Amino acid sequence: MTISPIYTAQAQATGGRNGRATVEDSGLDLVLAAPNALGGDGKGSNPEQLFAAGYAACFIGAMQFATTQDASLAKVPTDVSVQASVGIGPHAEGGFGLTVDLAVTLPGLNAADAERVTEAGHKICPYSKAVRGNVEVTTQVV
Repeated sequence: MTISPIYTAQAQATGGRNGRATVEDSGLDLVLAAPNALGGDGKGSNPEQLFAAGYAACFIGAMQFATTQDASLAKVPTDVSVQASVGIGPHAEGGFGLTVDLAVTLPGLNAADAERVTEAGHKICPYSKAVRGNVEVTTQVV
C-alpha cells in the first residue's frame, strides 16, 4: 500500500487516559479522563469520544466525496449528520477492542438513495478502511 499524505496531523498525549492531549496546529488542548465505566472520574475527554468525533466528521466528508466520483449518487444534503457511537470492552483474544455504530441522517433523501450514499462513504472513508476487519462497524440510516 502506497499513500502519499497531503496532510499530517500531529497530536501529543501525556499521562494516558488521565492526562492531557494537544494538537499542534489547532490550539486544541484537552484534559483527558477515563470514563466512569472504566474506573475514572469522567471529568474530561477520552480517546473513544475523540475517535467518535473524528470518525463522524470524516464519514460525512467521505459521503460528500463519493458523490463527486459517482454521478448516480444523490447529493449529500447540507444538514447531513452522523452520530458515531464508539464502544470499548474486553476482547475475546485478550486486551480490549472497539465497536462502532454510525447512525447517518440524510434529510430529504429517500431510503434507497440514503443507503447507497452511506455504503459509498463507508467504502472510501479512511477511518472505515483503517478499522475494516479489526473493528465491528455497523451503519444505519435514520
